[in-house]
Amino acid sequence: MKNEVRFALLSAALAACTLPGLAQSAATSSQGSATASAPVAQGSASASGNGQVTGQTIQDRKENQQDRIANGIKSGELTAGETANLESKESKLNQEEGDMRKLDDGKLTAADKATLNQQQNQLSKQIYQDKHNAATQNTDPKSEVGQREENQQDRIAQGIKSGQLGPGEAAHLEKNEANINNEVRNDRAANGGKLTASEKAQVNRQQNHESRQIHQAKHSTRH
Repeated sequence: MKNEVRFALLSAALAACTLPGLAQSAATSSQGSATASAPVAQGSASASGNGQVTGQTIQDRKENQQDRIANGIKSGELTAGETANLESKESKLNQEEGDMRKLDDGKLTAADKATLNQQQNQLSKQIYQDKHNAATQNTDPKSEVGQREENQQDRIAQGIKSGQLGPGEAAHLEKNEANINNEVRNDRAANGGKLTASEKAQVNRQQNHESRQIHQAKHSTRH
């Protein structure tokens, strides 16, 4: 009889010790399940494979596009002609934004923001496509003329990245560069892949003029 009483008391004590552990385990399991099912907070912006960005302000969006263009110039993924076209479109978007703000006391309506964001999405796709097509700019030229072209591109890319060059200024400069590049290609095609001494001198004069324009644009107050 005493043994039966002693056994009952030991069973009750074991049960008292086990129940809190089970309760804690159940609570932990429940908490882990809730954590796993809870939505993960997202950052202020997310980017898709083709460069589209969501969750950014209009200004953030413009800066992001400019950075992508500058990186494309630096890497050679964007030619001068492609860059001129992209920057021209970016400049028009900025002008459109300015006109919208004038109509609403310096502010943008929800409809304005939606329109601008949609247009930036389209431009973003074009930036991606241009950076991944077959057209590239040589970033390691061996000729003196090619090295001069590469140096100008680097200076323009740096100006875009730093904000010293606005889209309109960059578009104008890159259009000039594209014209010079086309002239060099045509001259080479007409002379078995080479440039004559007079052609090199002509290109150098044009690049000197372009160099001064880059300097002036980067140090002006219009951006």
